[in-house]
Amino acid sequence: MSNTQLENPALYDPRKVLDHPEFRVLTSGEKPSKESNIAAFYNPAHEIHLVEKPKPKPGPGQVLIHVRATGICGSDVHFWKHGRIGDSMIVTDECGSGHESAGEIIEVGEGVTEWKAGDRVAMEVGVPCSQPSCNACRTGRYNGCPDVVFFSTPPYHGTLTRWHVHPAKWLHRLPDNVSFEEGSLCEPLAVALAGIDRAGLRLGDPVVICGAGPIGLVSLLSARAAGAEPIVITDLFQSRLDFAKSLVPGVRTVLIDRNATPKDQAELIKKAAGGPLQFALECTGVESSIHTAIFSVGFGAKVFIIGVGKNEQLFPFMHLSANEIDVQFQYRYANQYPKAIRLIAGGLINVKPLVTHRFALEEAVAAFHVAADPAQGAIKVQIQD
Repeated sequence: MSNTQLENPALYDPRKVLDHPEFRVLTSGEKPSKESNIAAFYNPAHEIHLVEKPKPKPGPGQVLIHVRATGICGSDVHFWKHGRIGDSMIVTDECGSGHESAGEIIEVGEGVTEWKAGDRVAMEVGVPCSQPSCNACRTGRYNGCPDVVFFSTPPYHGTLTRWHVHPAKWLHRLPDNVSFEEGSLCEPLAVALAGIDRAGLRLGDPVVICGAGPIGLVSLLSARAAGAEPIVITDLFQSRLDFAKSLVPGVRTVLIDRNATPKDQAELIKKAAGGPLQFALECTGVESSIHTAIFSVGFGAKVFIIGVGKNEQLFPFMHLSANEIDVQFQYRYANQYPKAIRLIAGGLINVKPLVTHRFALEEAVAAFHVAADPAQGAIKVQIQD
């Protein structure tokens, strides 16, 4: 079986689903059957709804998975509400949501020997071309593959569905002591672990984490597991800082005041830390927060930006230059899933408290509305089947 068969984007052509005679949008309040392959889709009209689609068959190198748990990511909500992220990821038709998923293998396709029905897996949803001619794939930085199929990034349909076909090579076995819920949280954890890796954060490094949303919180758990000390975390909402403190009691918290300047906020952060920080992990992508991070760190420090934000932003250029502050970015992740599973299974990172709301698959639309409303106080909303 050739590599091309395994990672051919045509296998996941969204039109195959949209043009299928069984594809239809469910009417509001309609109760689907337990056997129907339902999924949560968004569209260019900024609607979120359930659809019914055909149950797929696994081809060569693929497996059919009953998706048991899927988390709703901020990007899922963003695609629904705004219809795009940047200039390359644009919702142009009905598109399936969800990419933080784990499930159980139901059936294996031709040539698949490493998996069998009943195996429990986390799904890595960024499937690169894996061709030797691709520089990103050949050098192991496959998150930069230009031909990647990333499920739930338009036009490709996501994994928030009952039955999903996935390439066998991009699955990761869940140990017996790791639940489906934890398996689906490996995806946001992989983002944080990639950040810790690329930033070069080590034992004893002082760090500020900007933003106590899901990515900020998994970054907090990861930084603590890496031995960072002290750790300061910031947010606009006291409730999120309280949540961070419940996760990692030793963390120092700073409530951000919308009316204060970044330099004033930075003084509060340095005071909480007992001096300038060596690292900032910026998890919001908001310009003012990035400025705060920059003014919080000392000479020769690093500001590592995990968050996504506006296409163009202003930076305090000469402050960065005169203080030799490195600014670094990341795009998704590569080579992090096995590590994420080891850390959860070994008890070094406990992601269980992050799931604050759980919904059945049939209630996915209600789940999206909770995830999109800050007043609901959700950290991670999960859909389970």
